[in-house]
Amino acid sequence: MSLPALAENTSGNVIEIESLSKRYGTGENMVHALEDVSLAIRYGEVVALRGPSGSGKSTLLNILGCLDRPSAGAYRLGGYDVSQLDREAQAWVRLHFLGFVFQSFNLLHQLTATENVALPLYYLGVPKKDREPQALELLAKVGMTARADHRPTEMSGGQRQRVAIARALATRPRVLLADEPTGALDTRTGEEILKLLAEVRERDKITVILVTHDPHVAGFADRQVHLQDGRITHIEDNPKPGASDAG
Repeated sequence: MSLPALAENTSGNVIEIESLSKRYGTGENMVHALEDVSLAIRYGEVVALRGPSGSGKSTLLNILGCLDRPSAGAYRLGGYDVSQLDREAQAWVRLHFLGFVFQSFNLLHQLTATENVALPLYYLGVPKKDREPQALELLAKVGMTARADHRPTEMSGGQRQRVAIARALATRPRVLLADEPTGALDTRTGEEILKLLAEVRERDKITVILVTHDPHVAGFADRQVHLQDGRITHIEDNPKPGASDAG
């Protein structure tokens, strides 16, 4: 399968959602997880999704990650409407266009760091002889060359997250979706991961969308999208580094 529009649209908005809704159940038991959400995200932008538990941010992230489909509305990714793709097509989009980083890392404990990073390359059909060199190159980019042969149980939380980021970048995604990427880390290690994400965004011109409860982590983004009861309540721009109020 191929969706060429996803690979060719490299300017403007990478994501456009219009009047997006997600409902569960029927009748009196219906739950409105998202209701009439509209949002545009530019290529290379960092956006933080914020809100209390039950606000709809995780539901929105799942839809953006093609892990779920909306009940109504449009979701265009790279200019292509992916809102109602079947499971096979969703899987294709995830593999070729999206990268995922989770709070719990989601590494396979029986595999080394190199093998974990190489796994998406297997699904992409990269020849076996090329997978390890590519995985090692990615590990070098996140400062994990010395742990290439270690398994996740032999690494710290920060090291695991670095490996997880390298794995997420293996397919050269346009969009990186991060669900509480520093939530399981101490403050210093969390700062290191944020710095790494900033480097990834700058070097690879990648769009980063993250869910966080932490105002400090949200401050890393270009914009903060606040949700409440399944709706966007407001969007705020973060000040650019070095910005001054002095006239």
